[in-house]
Amino acid sequence: MAKDSTTRASAGRSGATTPYRWMMTEVGAPLMREAFALPQPAPAEVVVEVAGCGVCHTDLGYYYDGVRTNHPLPLALGHEISGRVIAAGAEAEGWLGRAVIVPAVIPCGHCDACKRGKGTICPNQKMPGNDIQGGFASHVLVPAAGLCPVDETRLAEAGLTLADVSVVADAVTTPYQAVVQAGVGPGTLAIVIGVGGVGGYCVQVAAAFGATVVALDVDPVKLKAVARFGAARSIDVTKTDPKGLKKEIAAFAKERGLPAREWVVFECSGSAAGQTTAWSLLTHGGTLAVVGFTMDKVELRLSNLMAFHARALGNWGCPPDLYPGALDLVLEQRIALGPFVEHHPLDDINKVFAAAHAHELTRRAILIP
Repeated sequence: MAKDSTTRASAGRSGATTPYRWMMTEVGAPLMREAFALPQPAPAEVVVEVAGCGVCHTDLGYYYDGVRTNHPLPLALGHEISGRVIAAGAEAEGWLGRAVIVPAVIPCGHCDACKRGKGTICPNQKMPGNDIQGGFASHVLVPAAGLCPVDETRLAEAGLTLADVSVVADAVTTPYQAVVQAGVGPGTLAIVIGVGGVGGYCVQVAAAFGATVVALDVDPVKLKAVARFGAARSIDVTKTDPKGLKKEIAAFAKERGLPAREWVVFECSGSAAGQTTAWSLLTHGGTLAVVGFTMDKVELRLSNLMAFHARALGNWGCPPDLYPGALDLVLEQRIALGPFVEHHPLDDINKVFAAAHAHELTRRAILIP
């Protein structure tokens, strides 16, 4: 790549391997590896050499369920990206050589919504693996706006690799925003439904903010895992009915001196059953935070929000300005990543997708180029 007034490249491994990415060509068809030429970054863009990219439930929704991507196929999926900046446009040269996390949702920073602090609803936002080519690749071209720098000294002290923190880009920051938005703090009873992936980190984030956390899932293995990382109570929802579940949580709240009202419920399962359970746990003054995504529909009585003077909050991505705080919790080891991630070669992407879709993985997969 030429070093000129528009684009500069840093020393590194960028020339060691022909750039490549794994492309989705149609729903359910095998992902195909293709070589591509490194793009020339525009003034406010950078090229990131990918260290790792996490496999998210959203990726599986695009691939298996036909959830529409904004960029037409073929498209490289993947929005949980960490790596190193190896080329930069003239306005982004300060990023050259730096280890970074790429935000899963990148606001433009200039529109009315962004100026009012509402970047998650920016109409010009870019999501890798949806609006632009994603991180299941050796390299990715992204806007420089919102990049989160990674202190590699602190990273090493925490016993983590740059690839490990790729999952901060969604699995950690999405529940982090949900916890911030819901106003969680000491004295809060937080209920997390679905504690694999995003939900497991939601348990840890809520606990780090001072909440007492009740974890709900159908998988005893996942419940056992989060019991060591922030969950004060773990409940297998297959062993109780909705009324019994609410009574059990209420008894636990009373035992811990926590309020019988104003519970905060985080729906992270991305399932119709999870959403139905979440709705059944609304209390007076309660908050329902919808973090998981499903195409399934549920039937509910919306008047419960009125009767309980409760609120329901959506949660799309996380503003880039919150990323450093979330990363700090990881580097301070108040959020554990290692026990909840596993590395796989990027070239095994088809096998990993199949295993994740079949619920054969107990940890979040990170694909390594």
